[in-house]
Amino acid sequence: MPEPAVAHASPPSTAAQTFTISELAREFDLTTRAIRFYEDCGLLSPQRRGRNRVYTARDRTRLKLTLRGKRLGLTLAEVKELVDMYESPRDTQAQLKKFLVVLAAHRQQLEQQLADLHANLDEVRAHEKEARRLLGAGDRKKSA
Repeated sequence: MPEPAVAHASPPSTAAQTFTISELAREFDLTTRAIRFYEDCGLLSPQRRGRNRVYTARDRTRLKLTLRGKRLGLTLAEVKELVDMYESPRDTQAQLKKFLVVLAAHRQQLEQQLADLHANLDEVRAHEKEARRLLGAGDRKKSA
């Protein structure tokens, strides 16, 4: 069964476990620049030790959830809203309802894109068929 798109999903770790930006970049196959971008978007909030960023297990989990949301095609704003909701002590029913609304809107958008692609493919096939027909008519004229 696939993992939920937005849920707490970090490996067992101690609360004191920390990660460098390079470690996270390697683990998630990202550039350090991408991780800094997620930080600028408010998705991650590393601590500082001098000039170095220190990421906690919470940051690692948020990064993992961000990447899952991106794979689903959610915007970073949608991902941030959902991830922030899961960290709040609010009612989980409201959180799940919001998640369903976001997913339904995204599904509707994908279904429209799919319908548009099918229409485009039908048009391409029609043009291909017509081009082949014209080529066949030209070949018949040459041989006559």
